[in-house]
Amino acid sequence: MRKPFLAGAAVVILTAALAACGSSGEQHGPAAADAPRSAASGPSVAGPATAPAGGAPAGGARSGADASGTDAAPATPAPRGPKVPGAELTPATGTFTEKQKEYLTDRVPRGMDPAAVLQTGQETCDKLDFLVKADRRIAVGAIVTDEVPDAAPAVAHLCAAHQDLVDEAALGYADGTTTGKELRPGTYRSVSPTTACTWRTEGAAGKVLDQGSSTSGQPVRITLPAGARTFTSTGCYAWLPEGDTS
Repeated sequence: MRKPFLAGAAVVILTAALAACGSSGEQHGPAAADAPRSAASGPSVAGPATAPAGGAPAGGARSGADASGTDAAPATPAPRGPKVPGAELTPATGTFTEKQKEYLTDRVPRGMDPAAVLQTGQETCDKLDFLVKADRRIAVGAIVTDEVPDAAPAVAHLCAAHQDLVDEAALGYADGTTTGKELRPGTYRSVSPTTACTWRTEGAAGKVLDQGSSTSGQPVRITLPAGARTFTSTGCYAWLPEGDTS
């Protein structure tokens, strides 16, 4: 899937989050200190190129092109193969809490240290901790675009205080194309757009309902009407709802 470039503010904040998490990630979990840092490192926040996830909470069929017209590297896929049953999950030292076991269930391939997998989830929580303090909307946008991958399960089991971010992200849209039932009428505001932010809304039979662009790099507010069938944006990073959506 092709991916758009982030605006400067999001790049700086997300890069800082990665650096902060890298310095603190080794201190988590009952056996995290026993796991090699290279094995415990989870999916990191991407650089300037962002990835609207095909299975992101906002859903919908999405596609887009980055500013250079090239494909960015895909996110690191989750390990495949037989997984360790929850009843067999034990750290090298200490014990896992019930919530930690719930997170690890069906996530730990046989032969892998479960503490390393747990640390991936804990680093996700660390990134959200940092981002929400710096800019809450960018934190939500990072979940929408999958800059912070697998946020929903990590939050559900390891850092429930951030559930509001996941809930809001489920109502947003990443750059690309969203169609059909995934579209919800309402007012939306762009998050950290570039100076080449464009959008287009189409109704039945491809009728253009709205389209526009912005070169200011400032957030833009738009309205998706009830008759919208397709919404496409490029260079806007993410769109979050303002007020109620139906």
